[in-house]
Amino acid sequence: MSRPNAMNKLLGQISQLGMGRALILNSSYNTMVQAQPANQRNAGVIASLEDRCSNQGVCQYDKDAGGMHKYQIGVNLSRKDKIEFLVNTLLDIKDSKEAVYGVLDAWVAWEENFPIASLKRVLSVLEKEQQWHRIVQVIKWMLSKGQGTTLNTYGQLIRALEKDHRAEEAEMFWAKRISVDLHSVPWNLCRLMISVYYRNNMLENLVKLFKGLEAFGRKPPEKSIAQRVADAYEILGLLQEKEKVLEKYSYLFTETSRECPKKSGKAPSKRIKRTGKLSLMHPS
Repeated sequence: MSRPNAMNKLLGQISQLGMGRALILNSSYNTMVQAQPANQRNAGVIASLEDRCSNQGVCQYDKDAGGMHKYQIGVNLSRKDKIEFLVNTLLDIKDSKEAVYGVLDAWVAWEENFPIASLKRVLSVLEKEQQWHRIVQVIKWMLSKGQGTTLNTYGQLIRALEKDHRAEEAEMFWAKRISVDLHSVPWNLCRLMISVYYRNNMLENLVKLFKGLEAFGRKPPEKSIAQRVADAYEILGLLQEKEKVLEKYSYLFTETSRECPKKSGKAPSKRIKRTGKLSLMHPS
């Protein structure tokens, strides 16, 4: 079999939805792939991957003693190069959940253990590129594998969903995965969700969340949160409730009024950035 034909079969295997079984043979990313005919609708994906694979020297083709076709994938690449290869492929591939999941499945097959740290770096790069839709797909794929089930990852998914104009989906995810533990959810996540509700005019959800936090005796750590709750009440026409909130948490506006404005103005951004960084360094 010629090298181009072998490459075609490998890349067809990587990109098509009915991807065959990939077996890791050793720690140098020696992978045996049972090739299948390429699906026409993935022809563009295959071509893109073939060019990238060939140009970067990602794949090597060989035969074992029994004539079985084997492919050494990424044997000569550093971890940094493998991450760059995946990022570039995700940026170039067509906007298809099946195609993205297929590439991620094949990329993970290169590793003995699930490469969570590398995927965090991939997500970090995608975030810098503001590729919110891809971030959603990658995180959902990770969760489907039972990986990345941390509050940091959840927060990153919620941010990406909102940026991708899917605030209602962010709300559904919050309700399903996070809101059941309001007694222990970190305030940075609560602040994030309150902000999502506020920016997307989901004010009743905002008030409900805040009341749930208060039910567990939790008090807002900064005035920006109390102010948004008060503003939500005002927009909803509940002026008495607004006054109650402002009175109850008046200490946030008075005792530190000279120091908090600067601190509270920067703290949310700093904390969210830090949360995203931790989550990254760790479908639609």
